[in-house]
Amino acid sequence: MVRGNRAIFVVLALLAGMLAGVGPAVAAPTFFWGVATSGYQSEGSAPDSNWRRYEQAKTSSIKDSYRESADFRHHYAEDIDRAKQLGVNVFRFSVEWARIEPRPGQVDETELAYYDDVVRHVVAAGMRPMITLDHWVYPGWVADQGGWDSDRTRDAWLANARRVVERYKGLGALWITINEPTVYLQNEIGNGGLAAWKAPWMLSRLVQVHRAAYDMIHALDPGALVSSNTAFIPVAQGVLDASFLDHVKDKLDFAGVDYYYGASLDNVSAAHAANGEFWKVTPQPDGIYYALRYYATKFPGLPLYVVENGMPTDNGNARPDGYTRSDHLRDHVYWVQRAKADGMNVIGYNYWSLTDNYEWGSYEPRFGLYTVDALTDPALTRRPTDAVATYRALIANHGVGDGYTPVRPPGFCSVVDGLSSCLNPARYPGPLAPLG
Repeated sequence: MVRGNRAIFVVLALLAGMLAGVGPAVAAPTFFWGVATSGYQSEGSAPDSNWRRYEQAKTSSIKDSYRESADFRHHYAEDIDRAKQLGVNVFRFSVEWARIEPRPGQVDETELAYYDDVVRHVVAAGMRPMITLDHWVYPGWVADQGGWDSDRTRDAWLANARRVVERYKGLGALWITINEPTVYLQNEIGNGGLAAWKAPWMLSRLVQVHRAAYDMIHALDPGALVSSNTAFIPVAQGVLDASFLDHVKDKLDFAGVDYYYGASLDNVSAAHAANGEFWKVTPQPDGIYYALRYYATKFPGLPLYVVENGMPTDNGNARPDGYTRSDHLRDHVYWVQRAKADGMNVIGYNYWSLTDNYEWGSYEPRFGLYTVDALTDPALTRRPTDAVATYRALIANHGVGDGYTPVRPPGFCSVVDGLSSCLNPARYPGPLAPLG
């Protein structure tokens, strides 16, 4: 998920199978409905890694101690079952390099067996795994050798990626190589893992590993869909794409878009995300349409997948404006349907996230369909929000109905895609297309 802080402005300135007993792969659906998680954010039992060290050092982004997060490591079976009950057909998670290779060349078979069982449960539940190879976390020993300032990291990363792909090939997995590369860079700089002036070298290595991983995955897992999801930042996206995505555009099977915060002339509240106060941002659901249109125009013919979308609340409290998680979910799905009706090849939508988790230094932003009080509830009870029933209904009905009117109307002169989204606004109201 997008971790916004002041470092984004620094970045903008710097940049002008082997698994037994699983069974056959799940058949491809007509539309991918999914939920998303990530390893460090949700698993608990954190091994030595760059982020474990940031948390222990209390770098500037850290507000809360990690503790056990949502302890997905020991609750995965029930969480996967919760996803199944929603009706989703995709379950996104990451296989954590720091967990399976705690020391150079030493593989932890117990942790590999854990991921084997995660994949087994996902496939048995009728879902396709969406496996992220790198969700901003690398082993502590990689940090010791310089992190992304070292070519050795590139080579070790690719060796680990091959290990994971060889293990879970042939199961119909969708593969994400690197989660939000430009925000990855932002966080490494902000937490002291990389000097700001070395940003171009990290980006160059991320480009290299994605391109190599794309070819490797297609050689080992023919027919698999591979991408790297990008955090869509209104107005600035062109600059951010020039630093990574434009260099890998021939190595993408779909454009993976993470959309959280939009902007318009009557809504500039996204500035709160720069301070980590995500819950103060006024949602801009129509912006997801313009984000999708931006990539439909930029990469004609390339399918589009909303890999992450969700709404944070302040410690699970209701928003002062009364806008609910269900409102947010329906409104964004409405605009995804509008995009599809207007000819955009949208193939999937993932909700971020299945449960509340550790939002890169804080438990205050709550994105989960299920609430988990990591700081106050030792049992880590999963409590459904209003959006659980809503998402289940949306999936069953292939989206919102033709008569749906968004709770939050379009902003005045959206600038999500710069002047293009203002001068060429979507028809509103307009036609809808079912998803699946």
